[in-house]
Amino acid sequence: MTKSLALAINLYPENGLSTYIRAVNALPVLSAAEERKLARRYHKHNDLGAARQLVLANLRYVVRVTRGFAGYGLPQADLIQEGNIGLMKAVKHYDPAHKVRLMSFAIHWIRSEIFDYILRNWRIVKVATTKAQRKLFFNLRKSRKRIGWMTRGEVDAMAENLDVAPETVQEMESRMSYADVPFDVDNDADEDSYHVAPSGYLQDMRYNPEVLATQSDQEDVRQTQLRTALTALDPRARDIIQRRWLDEEKPTLHELADEYGVSAERIRQIEMKALDAMKNVLEA
Repeated sequence: MTKSLALAINLYPENGLSTYIRAVNALPVLSAAEERKLARRYHKHNDLGAARQLVLANLRYVVRVTRGFAGYGLPQADLIQEGNIGLMKAVKHYDPAHKVRLMSFAIHWIRSEIFDYILRNWRIVKVATTKAQRKLFFNLRKSRKRIGWMTRGEVDAMAENLDVAPETVQEMESRMSYADVPFDVDNDADEDSYHVAPSGYLQDMRYNPEVLATQSDQEDVRQTQLRTALTALDPRARDIIQRRWLDEEKPTLHELADEYGVSAERIRQIEMKALDAMKNVLEA
């Protein structure tokens, strides 16, 4: 690592990014022949020094790529960091025998890492999880910069182009239109910036005494109704319902059939008749 780059990385956060960018732009650019030579040294002899040179010489291009993602509201320093990871992965897989410049090969790795980072961090809740949704996310971002909300024709055109349903395009556009909201109120907010936070209207009622008491009463009523309905059955039907529906270890129809000396179909008929009788009792 060169002295200028080391200095940039170790500077304070408030001026580290601009200094870092100047430092990587000052690093020497490799020719195609130099790239292939370094790549061969790395792959044949595991020369980490050669790999380091390949990475350092192409850091400037990562900075340029990240500028195309400035509209996502994420720190450029973080995007550069993710892009650098993609560059290092590209160097690891770069084959100089194909006679393609490293950056032409690495651009896909760099953008992939940045794409993944944006999808992980653009919202607290992920807005895109499938491959089709990922395509929609980045295509919709480009479209919204030009036209805002899409018309029906534009929705249909994008759906056809990406081979997805128009409803999927509309759903993704709706997801992207909402911003994350803090759960708690910001104590420093003034009257102009104040908003009602979810903590003010989303309450955890699980341990509310009134709710617990109501749930307990409802459970007692259900248990009483169930006992009454079971009592109305004959002993054989009651035993079948108890074992088939209420016990933890539930026997099969054939096991009960063998026990009672009847067919499995007969057990099924008794079970269905008993359930209908219980339903009539519970609804009375």
